[in-house]
Amino acid sequence: MDKRAIGVFDSGLGGITAVRQLKQLMPHENIIYFGDTSRVPYGTRSRETIQKYAAQDIRFLLSQDVKIIIAACGTVSANPPSETIETLEIDFTGVLLPAAQTACSATKNRRIGIIATPATIRSGAYGKAIRSILHNPVIIGKACPLFVPLVENGYIGRDNPVTQLVAKEYLEVMKAERVDTLILGCTHYPLIEELIADIMGPEVALVSPGAEAAKYVQALLTNKGMLNEEDTAGECRYFVSDDIASFAETAGIFLQDDLSGQVEKIQIETY
Repeated sequence: MDKRAIGVFDSGLGGITAVRQLKQLMPHENIIYFGDTSRVPYGTRSRETIQKYAAQDIRFLLSQDVKIIIAACGTVSANPPSETIETLEIDFTGVLLPAAQTACSATKNRRIGIIATPATIRSGAYGKAIRSILHNPVIIGKACPLFVPLVENGYIGRDNPVTQLVAKEYLEVMKAERVDTLILGCTHYPLIEELIADIMGPEVALVSPGAEAAKYVQALLTNKGMLNEEDTAGECRYFVSDDIASFAETAGIFLQDDLSGQVEKIQIETY
């Protein structure tokens, strides 16, 4: 048994999609979450800047004595800070490979769509992962840079007309290409999953990378005997690098929880 917390980080709100799944799968686990809200989005940054930010995020979580780190950020998963990861003495996972594996299992016509940040699409990482699993797939990628700021500003309602308008334009190519599986390649995107599902239709399987990473971590901790086996409910602590109130409000809506007093601001540049 290992009582240490699971560490999760993202550029902002998106990683709470992983937190929600972690809490459902492993309710006794403690979780420490960091959202780099002062520097969101990562997806429009250079590879070098993404890796610099991610390395700082990792160092912060290490200072909290976590037992595993999840990069619940599609952009970081596609552009990982390899030198930092190689020196870690604890397990580390991104969200990319678990999501790719699930998409390959779900597709029936081998036509897989990927919506993600510009940096993730540029990296080609999802396509590489899918091709390593599935023979001769058709992969359609689409950068959706407006989704992250919409989510960060609370435009997550299923009937929000602004987000609907943007989503319909972004997803037009996916419908035209007849994908039967769509990877929501940025962990912000599952916060508007219902809206995306309405546009794509029930015949298209949607893959949430944060949720798939949570399942992977559950299996890993189980196999290593590192689950927290106490009977009490785990505690969640949230850290951000900018405004506490806006994060607590939107994250609380998604998690269906009152985060008052659970969010703390830190200076991430010092790590």
